[in-house]
Amino acid sequence: MIKEVKLPEIAENVESGTVVEILVSKGDQVEEEQDLVEIETDKATFEVPSTAAGVVQEIKISEGDDIKVGDVILTLETEGKSEEDAEEDSEEDQETEDQEETEDQETESSEQEDSDQKEQETDKTEQKKQEDEESEDQQQEDSEKQKKETKEGTVDVSRDDNGKKESAPGTKIAASPAVRRMAREAGVDLQELKGSGPGNRITAEDVKNSGQEPSKKKPVATELPDFSQWGAIERKELNKIKQKTAENMTGSWQTVPHVTQFDEADITNIGKFMEEYGDATKEKGGKLTLTSILVKVVGNALKKFPAVNTSLDVDKDELILKKYYNIGVAADTEQGLLVPVLKNVDRKSIIELAVEVTELAQKARDKKLSLDQMQGGNFTISNLGGIGGTNFTPVVYTPQVAILGVARASKKPVWNQEEEKFVPRDILPLSLSYDHRVIDGAEGARFLRWICEAIENPVKMLMEGGV
Repeated sequence: MIKEVKLPEIAENVESGTVVEILVSKGDQVEEEQDLVEIETDKATFEVPSTAAGVVQEIKISEGDDIKVGDVILTLETEGKSEEDAEEDSEEDQETEDQEETEDQETESSEQEDSDQKEQETDKTEQKKQEDEESEDQQQEDSEKQKKETKEGTVDVSRDDNGKKESAPGTKIAASPAVRRMAREAGVDLQELKGSGPGNRITAEDVKNSGQEPSKKKPVATELPDFSQWGAIERKELNKIKQKTAENMTGSWQTVPHVTQFDEADITNIGKFMEEYGDATKEKGGKLTLTSILVKVVGNALKKFPAVNTSLDVDKDELILKKYYNIGVAADTEQGLLVPVLKNVDRKSIIELAVEVTELAQKARDKKLSLDQMQGGNFTISNLGGIGGTNFTPVVYTPQVAILGVARASKKPVWNQEEEKFVPRDILPLSLSYDHRVIDGAEGARFLRWICEAIENPVKMLMEGGV
């Protein structure tokens, strides 16, 4: 039998991908669940497994191809009857059963026809009468609504000689706040639209049908000069992950009013804590790092400050408070920035989280992260301490409302009041960027200070979640 292997549904809102590598050749014997091709999407890179065992008969794709969900990747020669033959056999059996059943029912059906026809004619008459009455009621309701909106001055526009709408002085275009916001983001002039709603009210569909949807519309870029006039250049296409990162960061920066709060934490004592529990973590297959400790600390902080564990629904003017605690950890890879997510960190010890951070970081480097491992985050930690720098301002990863930036720790002289002298301490610079529509400055400062105090006091951290 010939079986087609198709690109399966990958994840929500992911409909296509690029073929990075074909892992099998024509004539190869493959087993069920064996990886066939490597696909890159704008979220991750993953392998497509075979849905059956068999011999590769024909490969329908090439490396570099963009393919969609449902496209055939390759065909397999498998044992057993083909799906088409099985369907034909099933159809023949069904036809025989249907024929016998039809002969039994013909007599009974003819006797019932006359009676049913009379009942249907009566039902049609009553239905038409009811539809006429409903139509009259709806026309009257629309007319009254239109009069009311016009009276309130919601819409009264005229057109110039070129057909362009222009608002009369003192009037406003009829559209809800959500529709107006959609139009702004899409760069659509509402005066150019003719509303299809009652009273010429402009709807979301009117905005969508006028051009590109807001989520797909790219910002207008500055026109670039011809750089080759000054020297040699090379153009390199962005991979899908970098394209998506650029799109998300641009959208976040344009829509979220960012505020960044800075603070410092004395991590001298936490260094001793890491030495004490480092071997126990290594035995479990992980490495106890500052990042894994911060994951636990931030999880506890989100419980103390629930407003930071939210998302803002602008269209409905609602704040979505989440009762779970998932933390994303930004990872620098050859593909670009990936953010694996640790789920339910409040239920795990620091050692368990350290093992999981180690595993996810390795998967990110090896291109083995699944889409599920990159979704569902409530908050993100970006640690650049291993690279360097004194501080930075991370961009909020929407629809989250805050992100923690971690720079490189350094030794600094700190005044010891008891000894009345400066003593060397390990100081960690931290920065919290947050959505000022949701978090005000005082709450942002308290949230970051709580994190600093938890890091400075390992005993408190132990009491708040254990190792």
